[in-house]
Amino acid sequence: MTKITTSTKSCTVNALKMSQPLGGALAFMGVRNCMPLLHGSQGCTSFGLVLFVRHFRESIPLQTTAMSEVATVLGGYDNVEQAIVNIVGRTKPDMIGICSTGVTEIKGDDVDSFIKTIRSKHPELAHVALVNVATPDFKDAFEDGWAKATTRLVEALVLRPASGTSRRQGRLNVLPGSHLTPGDLDELRDIIEAFGLQPTFLPDISGSLDGHVPDDFTPTTHGGVSVSQIAAMGTAIHTIAIGEQMRPAAEAMEARTGIPFTLFRRLTGLAPNDEFIACLSKISGKPVPAKYRRQRSQLIDAMLDGHFYFGGKQVAIGAEPDMLLNIGGWLADMGCRITTAVTTTTSPVLDQMPCDEVLIGDLEDLETGAEGCDLLVSHSHGRQAAERLAVPFLRIGLPIFDRLGAAHQVSVGYRGTRDLIFTVGNLFIADLHEPDVGTWRQPVTPTDSVSATPATH
Repeated sequence: MTKITTSTKSCTVNALKMSQPLGGALAFMGVRNCMPLLHGSQGCTSFGLVLFVRHFRESIPLQTTAMSEVATVLGGYDNVEQAIVNIVGRTKPDMIGICSTGVTEIKGDDVDSFIKTIRSKHPELAHVALVNVATPDFKDAFEDGWAKATTRLVEALVLRPASGTSRRQGRLNVLPGSHLTPGDLDELRDIIEAFGLQPTFLPDISGSLDGHVPDDFTPTTHGGVSVSQIAAMGTAIHTIAIGEQMRPAAEAMEARTGIPFTLFRRLTGLAPNDEFIACLSKISGKPVPAKYRRQRSQLIDAMLDGHFYFGGKQVAIGAEPDMLLNIGGWLADMGCRITTAVTTTTSPVLDQMPCDEVLIGDLEDLETGAEGCDLLVSHSHGRQAAERLAVPFLRIGLPIFDRLGAAHQVSVGYRGTRDLIFTVGNLFIADLHEPDVGTWRQPVTPTDSVSATPATH
């Protein structure tokens, strides 16, 4: 059984994890015409804004209640009210998603009560959905904020179906984890639609952060799932959750609507995708399309081609728990040894990691444990460690700011797994050192030994 330990250092050195409010804000960016609002200081929001802009290379809608020292002590009602009224007046959103931060959580602001008071004072806001989620940044991590925001969206916006309401055949709810990219969501949508199903993703950053150029500028999110589509998710026939972090949201959906769910902890690798495809075939009642039978065959061939380069390789990986299992589990399937695994927060999936120990720590811990490894896996903040260790570096997760196309990386499905084999396999191949005349070791023959011995008289 995998041993889970927590770093006991006095401070974090080169942080691996990102805060809950950023995860919650990103989830809200998957809702169409939404304005995420961080209830905290301007600095918190500025940091998150810069991080998202560097990763996605897009304009990012993100506002703040701009709490000062005095406002924090006295309470933030006035700041929340002013922020909501200004946002509605200037940007005309369908929804405002409010994420708390450390300073307001320590103060104990009751934002749900604030919202009730604001609605009574401002009836003109009745058409705007106001969703609040508690995401203190002094605990938990990025994927926790995403998970909590998604759960609140389900609880606040999904309508309970009336008694006797029939399910809409072919409608499928999909709750993707924060470790999936916009490219991953596009791939999953194509797979699901090939079975004749109509998926609704919540959140859906494939529509809002996929790097397209909109016809018209909007200060809010310009894509994603709409508030009306979220409300109608209660009439679907099934829910698919991807990543253990989405279990609470799936359970909330089931409790609210009675829709059963299936959770997949990872979708990178042959066996996980076999299970996923079989599930879709069962839900739809249709056979697996020939396209995906061929993609499966291509993946098996890629595994045969690549296993020579993967087998026995030692890998150090640092990522959020669901990403850690997704990539770490696949690398182990390919024959690699996970010698060092560092993550950001506790999760039930850590027990499933194919390694002896998982450390909740930082990138310094990852670098220390990566001595002598063949591959380092983390987000862009791990690049200096890879350079110092002189090992190949695979960038995954968020942020990736020193390479193009981070939003379009695909690692799910048969095709995504196949391409990931080629990407990592090529890193291993590029790191191979071919022998040359200066490094060839010539066998020593008895004649050479005799001739090399000086004569004695």
